[in-house]
Amino acid sequence: MNIVCLDLEGVLVPEIWIAFAEASGIPELKRTTRDEPDYDKLMKWRIGILKEHGLGLKEIQDTIAKIDPIPGAKEFLDELRSITQVIIISDTFSQFAGPLMKKLGYPTIFCNSLEVAENGEITGFKMRVENSKYTTVKALQSIGFQTIASGDSHNDLGMIQASKAGFLFKSTEQIKKDHPELPAYETYDELMAAIKSAL
Repeated sequence: MNIVCLDLEGVLVPEIWIAFAEASGIPELKRTTRDEPDYDKLMKWRIGILKEHGLGLKEIQDTIAKIDPIPGAKEFLDELRSITQVIIISDTFSQFAGPLMKKLGYPTIFCNSLEVAENGEITGFKMRVENSKYTTVKALQSIGFQTIASGDSHNDLGMIQASKAGFLFKSTEQIKKDHPELPAYETYDELMAAIKSAL
């Protein structure tokens, strides 16, 4: 039994924090897991910036409501789900992902959750499990699945390397250079062909 594990941001939808950085005019918030391998450090830093500017969940959700999937993403996902099982494994949060899942046709997503005060201030975050992408892939393998994984960032490398087949997708030049052993693709057609040949 095969199961395909995909990252969300940068692979199927634009990066939420980059969109919010542009909407809010706070360029520092453009920093993502493509730049910072330590997710815990990155999120604590983001929460500090939000607090400093008096911004909360509502402002981010207002931005997310305007984000559409990357052109071709829903069609790619629909075709993929017609031939195999697919799970999106993301370090985003359920409070962010909901509207985007609707636009993608409600695929299965495993993600984290934010801790939000009554006034809407984001006070913290709760990771579903440590090193969630790698841990999830290993758990799926432990119950009889063979995994095929694809993502674009540092935090995707664990699940890509632990899978029977793994691909970088729309990644950075630096990550591609650091991992020449990983096939890297830029279009959904290329990624689909690679996944099909691995199934």
